[in-house]
Amino acid sequence: MSDRNIRVEPVAGLAVEDQEVEIVERKGLGHPDSICDGIAEHVSQALAQTYLDRVGKVLHYNTDETQLVAGSAAPAYGGGEVLEPIYVLIVGRATQEYDGQKIPTETIALRAAREYVGENFPELEFGTDIVVDIRLGEGSGDLQDVFGEEERTVPSANDTSFGVGHAPLTETEEIVLDTERRLNGEYSDDHPELGEDIKVMGKRESDHIDVTVATALVDTYVDGLDEYREAVRNVREYVHDLATEYTDREVSVHVNTADDYDSGAIYLTHTGTSSEMGDDGSVGRGNRANGLITPNRSMSMEATSGKNPVNHIGKIYNLLSTEIARAVVEEVEGIREIRVRLLSQIGQPIDDPHVADATIVTEDGVSVADIEEEVTAIVDRELADVTGITERVIDGELSTF
Repeated sequence: MSDRNIRVEPVAGLAVEDQEVEIVERKGLGHPDSICDGIAEHVSQALAQTYLDRVGKVLHYNTDETQLVAGSAAPAYGGGEVLEPIYVLIVGRATQEYDGQKIPTETIALRAAREYVGENFPELEFGTDIVVDIRLGEGSGDLQDVFGEEERTVPSANDTSFGVGHAPLTETEEIVLDTERRLNGEYSDDHPELGEDIKVMGKRESDHIDVTVATALVDTYVDGLDEYREAVRNVREYVHDLATEYTDREVSVHVNTADDYDSGAIYLTHTGTSSEMGDDGSVGRGNRANGLITPNRSMSMEATSGKNPVNHIGKIYNLLSTEIARAVVEEVEGIREIRVRLLSQIGQPIDDPHVADATIVTEDGVSVADIEEEVTAIVDRELADVTGITERVIDGELSTF
């Protein structure tokens, strides 16, 4: 066993599944905040891969300040138009020269943004419906020094900060997460009228789960109010069937609850995202690193998307703590719920946190003392492989939102 500062203790309070009220949210792929997260992370991956290809290592950068300013549009049954484009500003820092070699960071970022929009938003024409601007300056000297030019097996933390993760997901969390992912996956494949801007809110009161879905519909594929109402009904039925795969609790599903059919006020868009009509966005204002917003859980306010995957704690520790929590639940019997918190100190090796804290709710008949040694060993093992998180992020294997 190593000398890492690892603590294992019981949770103070009830497991989330035993609490009377639970609230869970997910902002979908086309939500303005998620658009910023997605672009920022895709640009981050492109920069990291370019640095690896050109100089053999990831240099200092971050793109986690990406902002979106909404445009305006005139949706209409059968097809409307964009009046003013969505504007995205990618703000950050990036090493633009290394060992005498110039690196075209802004060109790389623009190309990555275009690629991401093209792959994920078929109704958005890049350069016309959405305009992207790049402002990448050089990093500050002290942070570049912390990032380090010397060869290290394990990088040093760029900040004194923390990450937090939990496992397993509750029934409500699973329903909310999978609702958006499947609506924006298998369902949208056969229903082009469904836009990418899907927001899901889950509320559980005792044994009743309410799922509220706000989904943008694309005007090109909707010829009138009857078709719109049918599309809403189809989404409601699909989500209800999906929810029953995860729970035996009573489930109610509500879709586009702000609609007023009498006045014609409905959630119809031209591009499939509310970004076309007044909804701005920003990195880090939406989903946490596990894809959810969970007020019943401990959460970090750090933005994960766009941060450098080598030593930026706001990214690495949020992802790693979630991976640790999942590993513990998979490998150790008798755990109902675990929360993992990792705290760094700036300049210290990221595999040796200031503290790694695991708090656990056990099943009846199992005490934390019974499993403490197993849990500690897994936490220690995963910390020792912290650089594996960097590789998986660059390869796109881990989602950050």
